Amino acid sequence: MTNSVLCAVDISNGDLDAQVLKQAAELAGHEGAQLDVVTVLPDYGESFVSSFFEPHHHEQALADAHEKLTHLCVSALGEERNASIRHVVATGTAYQEILKTAESAGSDLIVIGAHKPDFKDYLLGPNAARVVRHSTVSVYVVR
Repeated sequence: MTNSVLCAVDISNGDLDAQVLKQAAELAGHEGAQLDVVTVLPDYGESFVSSFFEPHHHEQALADAHEKLTHLCVSALGEERNASIRHVVATGTAYQEILKTAESAGSDLIVIGAHKPDFKDYLLGPNAARVVRHSTVSVYVVR
């Protein structure tokens, strides 16, 4: 039985992840599971790059990402369904943060899209491939 489903989306893709989100909501709905949605921002705070940004940049980026994530959930699933979703904005390496979020949320299933595949990635995007390889729970890949 699935108690918690984590859906990983990339808000920089616009509405491309709406189908991934809809599939995750359908899977969670079949089991009566909690739906969590995560997006990951790159971490510029620990590198030379951080010196090019204002000190409040990261906080503003988090707030903007949360707003975009909420908007994506509302537009794909509706206001009522969105009210029961836990929205998570993480910072770091995408696949690592997705796996950390799944572990901390107690997720039984991760739903992720197969984005931006390159021939060297064998038709699966690099983050999705890493999540599949390193996850301790089932991963559902939406194409």
